[in-house]
Amino acid sequence: MSEKYPPGNPAEEYEPDLLTLEDEAGQEHVFEVIDAADIDGERYLAVAPYVSDPQERLSAEATLLFMRVVREEEEEYLDIVEDEEELSSVLEVFFNRLSEIYDIDIEDLEQGPKD
Repeated sequence: MSEKYPPGNPAEEYEPDLLTLEDEAGQEHVFEVIDAADIDGERYLAVAPYVSDPQERLSAEATLLFMRVVREEEEEYLDIVEDEEELSSVLEVFFNRLSEIYDIDIEDLEQGPKD
């Protein structure tokens, strides 16, 4: 996968957009916001667990979560997208957005790693 964006030296310019969330048990988790998009009148975030150490980041399992921004009265919270139909729509939008930035081929993802 070749990187087209950001221009210049990403190591010098890149500042991750971090988000700290508290789970139901009160434990905090830090995520990096990879992308955000408005889809069908809703705001969605693509986030990944944040690993600060570059060496650990290389060996960490790649996980991407999709979250919907929910507004109730004057409060906002994030909810993980679990409904299969909604997730399918959200995945398609984010895949198209990310494939414009990176050389990603859906067929390569569907086939899995090559031996």
